[in-house]
Amino acid sequence: MPASRDIPSDARPGAAAANADRHLGASPATAGHREDPRYTLIDLPFRLRTLRRQHQLSLAALALRTELTRSYLSKLERGLSNPSDTTIELLAHAYGLTRDQLLGSGPEGLDEIVSVVRVADRQPMIRTGSSLGYHYQALAGKRRIRSMQPVVVIPPREFPDRQAAQPHEGEEFMLVIHGAVELMVGSRVWRLESGDAVYFDATLPHRMRTVSRQDAEVLVVGSR
Repeated sequence: MPASRDIPSDARPGAAAANADRHLGASPATAGHREDPRYTLIDLPFRLRTLRRQHQLSLAALALRTELTRSYLSKLERGLSNPSDTTIELLAHAYGLTRDQLLGSGPEGLDEIVSVVRVADRQPMIRTGSSLGYHYQALAGKRRIRSMQPVVVIPPREFPDRQAAQPHEGEEFMLVIHGAVELMVGSRVWRLESGDAVYFDATLPHRMRTVSRQDAEVLVVGSR
């Protein structure tokens, strides 16, 4: 395998500002809604950090995938260097994305910057809790690079078995949109009405159930 390499043009002072249009300019097909390269560059370090975390990769592992050095990858994630076209292609390939999806530009990438989901466009999701009576609606739309997982949850009428209240990494925020629920976190139980919110450590076992006459709807946002 070739030795790991930096991309010299990316490391030169002032190269990013001088070459931003060349590096990140829109193709003729997308010129009608061209993204300002400066904003794409501002967002890119966050996107790269989030992608690596989602894929559970160390800098060393990503360096092996891309044949780029760890120090250079670290500079990209901290916004200290801007990528060349070659680097963009290497990173996109490593993460299984297109160039536009990685950058959040062009027709494929527009929803990666601002993803709007209309009520009528919410899609059902199948998750671990689906077999326990929970129903989920996705709210993140087409955005693939994210550090949160927002969903609307319709809880079942009865608490799932205690063994099914599996903890997971991260934190969780809940806001009751309609109806009322009972939430059990650890051994404590709270009744939450419409408009009530709760924030807790998701490593604690937790489960909830609908207690109102109508089906409850709860906005749940978990960190990833």
